[in-house]
Amino acid sequence: MALIKSISGIRGTIGGKPGDNLTPVDIVKFTAAYGKIITENAENKTIVVGRDARVSGEMVSNLVIGTLQSIGVNVIDLGLSTTPTVEIAVPKLNAAGGIILTASHNPGQWNALKLLNSKGEFIDDAKGKEVLELGERLNFDFSEVEQLGTVTKDDSFLQKHIEDVLALEFVDVEAIKNANFKVAVDAVNSTGGTFIPELLKALGVETIYKIHCEPNGHFPHNPEPLKEHLTDLSKAVLDNGADLGIAVDPDVDRLVFMMEDGELFGEEYTLVAVSDFILGQKKGNTVSNLSSTRALRDVTEKHGGEYFAAAVGEVNVVTKMKEVDAVIGGEGNGGVIYPASHYGRDSLVGVALFLTHLAKLGKKVTEYRAELPQYFMSKNKITLTPELDIDNLLAKMQEKYAHENHSTIDGLKIDFPNEWVHLRKSNTEPIIRIYSEGPTPEAAESIAQKIMNEIQEIVG
Repeated sequence: MALIKSISGIRGTIGGKPGDNLTPVDIVKFTAAYGKIITENAENKTIVVGRDARVSGEMVSNLVIGTLQSIGVNVIDLGLSTTPTVEIAVPKLNAAGGIILTASHNPGQWNALKLLNSKGEFIDDAKGKEVLELGERLNFDFSEVEQLGTVTKDDSFLQKHIEDVLALEFVDVEAIKNANFKVAVDAVNSTGGTFIPELLKALGVETIYKIHCEPNGHFPHNPEPLKEHLTDLSKAVLDNGADLGIAVDPDVDRLVFMMEDGELFGEEYTLVAVSDFILGQKKGNTVSNLSSTRALRDVTEKHGGEYFAAAVGEVNVVTKMKEVDAVIGGEGNGGVIYPASHYGRDSLVGVALFLTHLAKLGKKVTEYRAELPQYFMSKNKITLTPELDIDNLLAKMQEKYAHENHSTIDGLKIDFPNEWVHLRKSNTEPIIRIYSEGPTPEAAESIAQKIMNEIQEIVG
């Protein structure tokens, strides 16, 4: 069905033919290439491996671990884990890198290799291209029997991750405990079904309603945490009179809250709310990607900080955060990156900070949501013919809106006084994705339609 090779990893559907899908051949060659490159100059030739609970996970893990052994790399196997847990484990174990086996929010037939450097952060563009190139050439020798790598299993990082979260300066366990929150959790039958309830217990939450929290990999609904997929969570919140609901994706780096009325807080607003709390404790800058809500800018400026935009992609956001010394940042898909913990999207960190904020506010989630800046987003796309020069098309749109505040660091983003539109071309198919936001749903849709009509006029 599909194999997508990019700097952030190797992603595809299980089964099928090598080169077209994520087959054992593809898994082995790109794992070997990554292992060779990431350990080349490392003192400790060790790589950390962890996986989400999807059905193919054990098979992929066996292939990855065996391949790393075959090139003389030692493996620390975390087993069922989360993306942020592997990210914090890599530097704690002084490892050369890490591989997370997860296709994130993609459906169950997908899996992927997410590749980390020695800091536990995603490898950069240059290193990613190096891995892809060597993976196609396989121009190296595998190890002889005396030099094979070893495997060590380590199941201690659930507790270590939770301890790290509890130790964060602004997490207030006592305040959360005293709030007596009742919380419903939907973890789409992946590893969040273990990690999130265990974190909640450690935070003093005694009443937890678990929905789809058995980490067996059989996703009961589309695993992307969007409103239309979370009807079971909504019912659980309403039926039990819960104070809020929590939904995470299979690898637990995307976090979405549900309000006590069964409606979503909004995935774009996870980062906004957590940033509102952190900036109230510590003044500083924030970063999100160009397709994320303007509400983060508003909240940042309210607290006396400065907001910066980065190109889409976690690597780009992290790079910008370091550049401007941001105290918090992330992506509008529910991804919170808090440098005081680590430079990676982390739902456990997000949950602890949000609950602390809510406990100190003493308000219902709906009341707090109503106080935040109100924006609405529209997401569209235009399908074009393969032979069309999309870069030239975007250049013409840029020329048309040269008088408006705009950015070309990732496609074309046009910032109007009350709305914005972001045009991004796909790297895999002839389409332009069009994200827009405005103070009302109608305004967001209207500006998107205007831009789409203008694109069609240029195309002819």
